[in-house]
Amino acid sequence: MPRRTATLLASTLMLIALLCAGVLIPVPYAEMSPGPTVNTLGDHNGEPVLQISGRKTYPTTGNLNMTTVRVTGPDYNMNLFEAVYGWLDPNSAVVPHKTLYPDGQTAEQADQQNAEEFSQSQESAKVAALQQLHVPLASQTVVGAVVKDKPADGLLHAGDVIKAVDGKTVQQAGDVAKLVTRHKPGEKVVFTVIPAKDAAAAEKQGKRPEGPEKQVTITTVADGGRAVVGIQAQVDHIFPFTIDVKLADVGGPSAGLMFALGIVDKLTPGGNLTGGKFVAGTGTIDDQGKVGPIGGISMKTIGARDKGAEFFLTPAENCAAAAKDTPSGLKLVKVGTIGDAVKALEKIRNHDTAGLPSCSPAGR
Repeated sequence: MPRRTATLLASTLMLIALLCAGVLIPVPYAEMSPGPTVNTLGDHNGEPVLQISGRKTYPTTGNLNMTTVRVTGPDYNMNLFEAVYGWLDPNSAVVPHKTLYPDGQTAEQADQQNAEEFSQSQESAKVAALQQLHVPLASQTVVGAVVKDKPADGLLHAGDVIKAVDGKTVQQAGDVAKLVTRHKPGEKVVFTVIPAKDAAAAEKQGKRPEGPEKQVTITTVADGGRAVVGIQAQVDHIFPFTIDVKLADVGGPSAGLMFALGIVDKLTPGGNLTGGKFVAGTGTIDDQGKVGPIGGISMKTIGARDKGAEFFLTPAENCAAAAKDTPSGLKLVKVGTIGDAVKALEKIRNHDTAGLPSCSPAGR
């Protein structure tokens, strides 16, 4: 065989081997790309995203879009070619698999976590919005979760309202652990509760649960040297009217800010927080209205720009990363609380955009 032919054949075989390796060899990476954006003031799949009953609402205009990130699943095995293509694509991001799915998280575990975070973000958005509007809001301490095979398992249930421990009134969630840990392991502790079923019936009517109360006696066990019964107490809010978020196939906590702003807009006389402008954004929110950071910020700004957004409400802690590669035509607006966001929307509505708090890359 001529030397030139042999060299060409060897090169071809090597190329084929590399191609096969690129396709067959998995790499420990996952991919993120821009996901759908949804106007919290509008409809999705034929029904309003925010549905409020029992309180007067007002017409709104413009957009307050929540943004999402599309990610490969925890069981998806990316190959080398896909990883290289993703690295070269400006509209996607390839990250270590463990960044999105730590500790070998399964698809079922990821879905459950996302659903729980999404549900909690909705509750916090409602609380933050009503506090921003100075709407009175009642709260109570409930059993948030019961640890399996601990003393409370089967005796207390998620949603039970905790009125007292050992006859001492519970004022806030932290009181429960303090009162239980006054005991020594093996001692009995008495909970005064309103069962979850009765509490739920009262809350549907916008009322604070008042009874019937029952007493539950539980024997404590040791955990780290302290007496415990195996429950997690948490704050539950009683809303004076009904607010429902109708948005399927979305998970995680990052839509909290935009849900809260949508609620504020619909409940504000005159409404129209945006002045008809297209505003998108992201950010977690807590009950006090503080906006927290999220993942995939660059993918969300791309998705917002592609949808037509002019302004993007950006959590303060994400500002530096978002400003490194801001899509053309999109103005980043830095926010730290729901109050900051409402003030920014006022400036946008009044065309005072020069005064908006902006984002800049770190070190500039």
